[in-house]
Amino acid sequence: MATSRPWDVSEGLWELIEPLLPVRERRFRYPGRKRLGDREALSGILFVLYTGIAWRHLPLELGFGSGATCYRRLDEWQRAGVWDQLHQVLLSKLQQAGELEWDRAVVDGSHVQTKKGAPKRARARLTAAEPGRNTTSSSTRPGSRSPTRSPAATATTSPS
Repeated sequence: MATSRPWDVSEGLWELIEPLLPVRERRFRYPGRKRLGDREALSGILFVLYTGIAWRHLPLELGFGSGATCYRRLDEWQRAGVWDQLHQVLLSKLQQAGELEWDRAVVDGSHVQTKKGAPKRARARLTAAEPGRNTTSSSTRPGSRSPTRSPAATATTSPS
């Protein structure tokens, strides 16, 4: 029995994801390099997310394209709303199969939009009567960059 790797996209999952992906037509004039397949890019995205490596360290030998390509595809799909749509499709499939237990649901603040009516935090009050002296700087006169000198240190001769 062969175990599948977490970044391998099964046929069933790909059938759900593929219709949600935006279609990019190739230019007729100056078509440039052929675009990496969406399934390979998705596998590259999942590989980076699963392993935690940096995008720039994605090995080309795996056939997922470069890390920059996978990152751009992730960004493109995010802007197109693919991940939100996929979330809704998967939730509806699980609901139809009776696999969701809403009694055990947890609301995460990163997924729930906050409304604009929350009270604003007040500024923190000072606890001291007045700010303390800065002990890290040397004593200088206001407007002067050099330390102050006593009059005795600057006089070389006495006036006669």
